[in-house]
Amino acid sequence: MTSIIYVGMDVHTTNYTVCCYSVTTDQIFATTTMEPDYMNIVKYLDRVNRELGEDCHFLCGYEAGSLGYSLYHQLTSKRLECVILAPTTMATTRKKKGIKNDKRDASNIAKCLAYNTYSPVYVPTGEDNAIKEYIRMRNDAKDTLKRYKQQLLALCTRHGKRFTEGGSNWTLKHIAWLKNLDFGDAILNETLQEYMSLYHQAAEKVELFDGRIAELARTERYAEKVNKLKCFIGIKDHTALATIVEIGDFIRFPKAQNFASYLGLVPGEDSSGDSLQRTGITKAGNTHVRKLLVEAAHSYGRGAVGKAKPKALKERQAGNDTKVIAYADKANDRLKRKYYKIMFRSKYNIAVTAVARELACFIWGMMTDNIA
Repeated sequence: MTSIIYVGMDVHTTNYTVCCYSVTTDQIFATTTMEPDYMNIVKYLDRVNRELGEDCHFLCGYEAGSLGYSLYHQLTSKRLECVILAPTTMATTRKKKGIKNDKRDASNIAKCLAYNTYSPVYVPTGEDNAIKEYIRMRNDAKDTLKRYKQQLLALCTRHGKRFTEGGSNWTLKHIAWLKNLDFGDAILNETLQEYMSLYHQAAEKVELFDGRIAELARTERYAEKVNKLKCFIGIKDHTALATIVEIGDFIRFPKAQNFASYLGLVPGEDSSGDSLQRTGITKAGNTHVRKLLVEAAHSYGRGAVGKAKPKALKERQAGNDTKVIAYADKANDRLKRKYYKIMFRSKYNIAVTAVARELACFIWGMMTDNIA
C-alpha cells in the first residue's frame, strides 16, 4: 500500500525550508533548509523515499508568493504532485501568537495539505499568465501616473496655486492651466515643467498599454468572453480581459456566492456563542479582480434609475446574443437600484462594495452560462 507523505515548503528567493508530514504517525520529520533550486527538492524526496523503505506518494505545496507558478511547473515537470495554497484561506497551527519562522510555516503548510484546510490557487495557462503579467504592468504604470498627478497638485498647493477656472482637475483646460502656470521663480518653473514631462510620459505609456490590451481582448481566444462582460456597466476591455485571465476557469466555483467569496467581497464573521457579529469584507482571494470590480461598481452611481441606455453601452453590447444582452440589462438595472437604495440609508463605500459583490455574482452567471 502506498503511503501519502505531505511535503510543506516555505519558499523564498534565498532558500527553501522543507518538511514532511504523515497522518499515520502524526509526526513532522525530515525538516531541512536548502538552496533555492527545484532539483534539490527532487533529490530530497528521493532520499526520504529511500529512508522510509516503502513506496510513497508525495503531495507538495507552498504558499502563493513571489515565486509565482515557476516552482509548481518545475516540480510537475518531474511528475511530482504540487499545489499552491492561497495564504488567506489556510488554517494556522501556531499555538502562540507572534511565533513565526520558516520551519513553523513549512510545518503548517504540510498539515494544511494533510487535512485539506486550505483553498488551492488556480494555475493559469501560459497564455493567460503572460497576459495577466502584461495587465499588471499596465496597472503599475497607472499607479505611477497617479503618483505624478498627486505630486503636481501638491506642488501647486504648497505654493498657493489653485485651479479656479471651473471644471475638474486633469481635463484639457486644467492641463493647459498647468502648462501656462508661472510661479515667479525660475527653479520652481523648471520643477513644474519636469513634473509635466514625467506626467505626459506616464500618460502616453498607459495609453499605449491600453491600446495593446484592447488588441489582446479582440483575439479569438478571448473576444467572445470579453464582449459578454462588456455588456455590464463599468466594464470595458481592460476590466473584462483582466478578470478572464486572472480567474481562468469560472466553472471551478460551484455557485456565484463561492466566486464572490473567492474575491473577498463577502462580509466576515466574528461569532461567540449566541452572539453573531458581522465584520467588513474578508478581502481574501484575488486582490486584482476585487479592485477592478469595486472600480466598476462606482459607475452604477452615475445617472438616474430608469434612464435610457447610454450610447457607449449600446455600442459595447452590439453583436452579442439577445439573451446575453437581456441578462446584462437585468443586472445593470438591479445593481443601479441597489446602489441608490443602500445610499439612502448607509454610506457610499458600503453601497459600492455591495454592488461589486453582486456584480461578481452576475459575472459568474455570464461566464458559466447561467443566464436564464
